[in-house]
Amino acid sequence: MADSNGYNEPPSADKTQPSPAEAAPADAPPAEQMHTADEGNGELTTNYNTVTETFDDMKLRSDLLRGIYAYGFEKPSAIQQRAIIPMIMGRDTIAQAQSGMGKTATFVVGILQNIDTSVKKVQALILAPTRELAQQIQKVVDALGDYMGLHSHICIGGTLVNDDIRIFQTDTPQVVVGTPGRVYDMIQRRALGTTSIKTFCLDEADEMLSRGFKEQIYDVFQFMPSTCQVGLFSATMPNDVLEMTQKFMRDPLRILVKKDELTLEGIKQFYIAVEKEEWKLETLCDLYETVTITQAIIYTNTRRKVEWLTEKLTERDFTVSSLHGDMEQKQRDLIMKEFRSGSSRVLVTTDLLARGIDVQQVSLVINYDLPTNRENYIHRIGRSGRFGRKGVAINFITNADVGPLRELEQFYNTTIEEMPMNIADLI
Repeated sequence: MADSNGYNEPPSADKTQPSPAEAAPADAPPAEQMHTADEGNGELTTNYNTVTETFDDMKLRSDLLRGIYAYGFEKPSAIQQRAIIPMIMGRDTIAQAQSGMGKTATFVVGILQNIDTSVKKVQALILAPTRELAQQIQKVVDALGDYMGLHSHICIGGTLVNDDIRIFQTDTPQVVVGTPGRVYDMIQRRALGTTSIKTFCLDEADEMLSRGFKEQIYDVFQFMPSTCQVGLFSATMPNDVLEMTQKFMRDPLRILVKKDELTLEGIKQFYIAVEKEEWKLETLCDLYETVTITQAIIYTNTRRKVEWLTEKLTERDFTVSSLHGDMEQKQRDLIMKEFRSGSSRVLVTTDLLARGIDVQQVSLVINYDLPTNRENYIHRIGRSGRFGRKGVAINFITNADVGPLRELEQFYNTTIEEMPMNIADLI
């Protein structure tokens, strides 16, 4: 039941499940094909294979098409050719593609095609796991929607709650991008009305549905209209996440890339055997001239390690920036701005920046620590080589890391070789 602000009371029961006939448009695959796993082996399958090769063939509104071409897109990427149309059709969609292949633009184009710009109500809600990724998504929304007279708003922590409330009261945006905590807060405060939301989208869905976010996502979802389309997008989509989606998706179209196809072509992966943790710093210092040829991201596993490593490098007169989740939002924004512009060339960070952040010039990623979550390996090294650009990933391996490194190779069906002497020629 909605009040005058367009606020949606949470439904007392689960999301209404229409029959497959009601949910599926005429050109969708028949319902019997929409199984979640092949019988017997539990392997997930793609159930939608239609490819639309050009943006013109997608029959997009002219003001959106203009924004797409102005943004510099010429031909849709593989995931865009397959997943934009299901989003436009209003189908629940699960889409997986390797990092850097344009997943964000896929759901943004699908959402913008269906926005009614004459209606000043929130019509699409996009959630992301980090503030930086939410900011990047909003930039894509604004750029692609530049000629549509569209209004978007970003809802993230680290900003004034009253500013968010004022924007929702005075100039209601049609598209909201945010992080789960602040978005849920705005819904609870009855500032963000949900009755007109047509599409609810999760970027980096595996992270969003992991331990830290699952409850918040479910809390937000309770306020979505029963007719709302749900989109899940990520580079990795573990089986347990797909099982969870059965709770709030209706016969979703699944556009999946098998895990062994996820290894990033164009990214050379190496390791350096450092044997002991305390030898990593000297190894990095020896590499530093090579590192600063390009822009590089250095990953550690903890905020404390970020601060410690930044301090040690600075003491040795190496120029380095650092970023982690405990920093003030203004400081985080400034550091990302400097890194994007190239005035800062080396960034030390945690997995906060492992997902979705596209800095064009990054061609080297160093895993000072191997990621604790193997799913994050592909997200980290995917910061380099985006959209087919070349990249290099270097992993520092202690004796204790030899087993986990082999597990990564097996998991991604890839080979990580010892770093050659001529590494500078490869970057």
